[in-house]
Amino acid sequence: MDFLNQMLEHAAGQPWVYPVLLVFFFIDGFATILPSETAIVGLSALSLHTGQPNLWILGVTALIGAMAGDNMAYLLGRKIGLDRWKWMRRPKVKKMFAWAQYELDKRGAVLIFTARYIPWGRVAVNYVAGQTGFRHRTFFWLDAFACVTWVGYSIGVGLLAGQWVHHNPLLGVGIAVAFAVLLGFVVDHALRWWHKYLEKKDEAKAAAAEAAVVEAAAQDAKEAARIPDAG
Repeated sequence: MDFLNQMLEHAAGQPWVYPVLLVFFFIDGFATILPSETAIVGLSALSLHTGQPNLWILGVTALIGAMAGDNMAYLLGRKIGLDRWKWMRRPKVKKMFAWAQYELDKRGAVLIFTARYIPWGRVAVNYVAGQTGFRHRTFFWLDAFACVTWVGYSIGVGLLAGQWVHHNPLLGVGIAVAFAVLLGFVVDHALRWWHKYLEKKDEAKAAAAEAAVVEAAAQDAKEAARIPDAG
């Protein structure tokens, strides 16, 4: 265990760790394999114990990589659409794309912000935003704000979870990552529930508006029936 702790501490202090992380955060924006939150959280917990990696550099690296990845997904969505690759045509992926398109039409700003906290959801939203022609400048600034808060949130989770183990960096990283996965699961489902709640409200409003139109038409028909025929 001591040997593994030493290896982990040594790797975290190497300059090459930041370029590797930059690539990892970048890829996560358009092809999530492992949620990049886990890397930020784990390394933040490690930094609490050893001082490495530098949290400021880690945060900037994550921010640049996340924004670049999100905008790459946007550009790919605009260029290739949503069915070019085989994985895009899977039923679950198509369902997620459909959900993202509906939500973007209804509340684009809210979705772009909250989707950053949903690992696979953000990929779908980024692609659909590009495919549907959502204004890129608006997307860029909304995504930038979302990424800043996401980085701060992830580092905060890592620092909080890392405090539970003071003398074993490796165990602290493991606990922090497990905590992040659990918290991410809760946040994911909470945000999905919230979007479904908003969707139901939209449907209720649409039904009420339709009923009002029907009622108004019926009222007009009654009024017309009361007017004697001029002929």
